[in-house]
Amino acid sequence: MKEAIVAKGLIVDIVDSPVPEVGPDDVLIKIAVTGTNPKDWKRPEDSGYKGNQGDDMAGTVEKVGANVREFHPGDRVAGFHVMMAPGGSYAEYGVAPQHTTFHIPDNVSFEEAATVPLVALTSAFALYRELGLPPPWRPRADTDAPLPLVIYGASTAVGTFAIQLARRSNVHPIIGIVGKSKDFVLNLLGDGVDKYGDAVVDYRQSEEGIIKDVQAAVAASAQHYPDHKGAIPITRAYDPMSYDGGYVTLAKILEGDDARLATIAPRHDYKELEGRVPPLYLGKTFVGMAHGERAADRDLAYVFSRYLGRGLGEGWLKGHPHEVVPGGLNGIGKALNDLKDGKAHGVKYVLRIAETEGL
Repeated sequence: MKEAIVAKGLIVDIVDSPVPEVGPDDVLIKIAVTGTNPKDWKRPEDSGYKGNQGDDMAGTVEKVGANVREFHPGDRVAGFHVMMAPGGSYAEYGVAPQHTTFHIPDNVSFEEAATVPLVALTSAFALYRELGLPPPWRPRADTDAPLPLVIYGASTAVGTFAIQLARRSNVHPIIGIVGKSKDFVLNLLGDGVDKYGDAVVDYRQSEEGIIKDVQAAVAASAQHYPDHKGAIPITRAYDPMSYDGGYVTLAKILEGDDARLATIAPRHDYKELEGRVPPLYLGKTFVGMAHGERAADRDLAYVFSRYLGRGLGEGWLKGHPHEVVPGGLNGIGKALNDLKDGKAHGVKYVLRIAETEGL
């Protein structure tokens, strides 16, 4: 099979490799579309790791391991691959564990499905493992006290899935900190704007202005909660862009002893938060925990993978807006360089493997 190997300098080599073997709990997928993620360029550039960097795959089941009962050859599926393991998604065939694989509903394209696995699971781990929000199948009641959730970078792929999941958990008001993608995020918030006081705040201003606008938006949401008395504390925040430092601003917005902040850069030192009074719970989300040794993390990934597939089928969950980069595997270099250069505004790059020259 053809496989793309990405090295430092974002040098891409298309090589011939054997079709991956499947373990007893794995699914071998003939990949129709692969998604891309910022980590796909950051890893080779930052650490020098050379290999098949892709982890999001959508296609049809080719073969299953001995313990797999839920998937069968020919099924349309999407999967989250074990990062840095053989069988990544920048290839004709890839491997995903069955617990991070889900069926693609008939109403969803391979392109849309390929935008979902890694980023949606990242937000699931952030919201429910680190921030302790109620799961979407046991949502908060409208009569509960308001529970603000502030998302810095709400228009990012990870941020958009956080909004969709939080809405399903009936967590409100949701305050999205965004730039020029304001209208896109308002559309995601939907009736939450008028019903619960969900809002957007522009990050293209001073930090003082951002904090003031977030606090004002939460205060204004009080009119939607007539049974709640007093101020509405801001105790939950999520920074799905963590490398850019939004967590510093969020830490200044959060209040109370129960304050929790989730980020997605587990190896970052977050020194700016040291010595904060009162101490802040910092959840350094790492989606690789989905494939880790902790059974509870694997279970969370299992349940949410299936729930994501169900949400796509029911229509309350949508894949991220995407742009097909032409050339199949030959287009990976362009896609990763454009990601690195910050050209992906509100879209996720996907590639159709069949377009690869020489297949």
